[in-house]
Amino acid sequence: MRVFSSPADRRRALLALLGVLVGFVGLYVAVRQYLPFLMDARALRAWVAEFGPLAPLAFVIVQAVQVVVAPIPGQAIALMGGYLFGPVAGTVYSLLGVLIGSAIAFQLAKRFGRPFVERVFHEEIVAGFDGFVERIGVPGLFLFVVVPGLPDDMICFLSGLTTWRLRTFLPVMALGRLPSYALTVYAGDELANGRAGLALGLLALVAVLSVAGYYNQDRIRAFVESIAG
Repeated sequence: MRVFSSPADRRRALLALLGVLVGFVGLYVAVRQYLPFLMDARALRAWVAEFGPLAPLAFVIVQAVQVVVAPIPGQAIALMGGYLFGPVAGTVYSLLGVLIGSAIAFQLAKRFGRPFVERVFHEEIVAGFDGFVERIGVPGLFLFVVVPGLPDDMICFLSGLTTWRLRTFLPVMALGRLPSYALTVYAGDELANGRAGLALGLLALVAVLSVAGYYNQDRIRAFVESIAG
């Protein structure tokens, strides 16, 4: 099966991927040149540790807010989590924040209903996903959120419009989001340890998967529905 449905999609995907990679490299060079103290991961982690539990608490809050408000990509925050807290704690804090944000989005939609969700997202977009979560069920939702680049934050709101319970929804989100977040956190830890080549390789992998997912949303939705159905 082709990854992209047309040459135009393939060109757009390559340009987007190139932009992401250039952005990461540019950020790395800029930080190294103008904010060199951030390159001393050991000193930075020691400084963060001085704040005690406030540092991970603040990180978890930021990660939760990005799910509901989405001004910052969650992967960028996860990368910072790996750099500041290491692979294990960074993954735990990232996933905890994402799950808290997902639960808030789910409960807001459950409490205020479709009109609220249509104010957060355009009503035509919401209409395009009518019944999607109900049709695909638990296995389908896992397949949908495990692919980076798909609108998984929006799915949190849409899931709140279904008859699902929070105790069913959250484990699916945790398992589905874990792989890409763990990879990104690990990349952040590799940056902290001075292994920029491996870190950029991991970020490139996540970027490739994200771009492919973004430009194949409709095909992935159709595939998930066919499997779940």
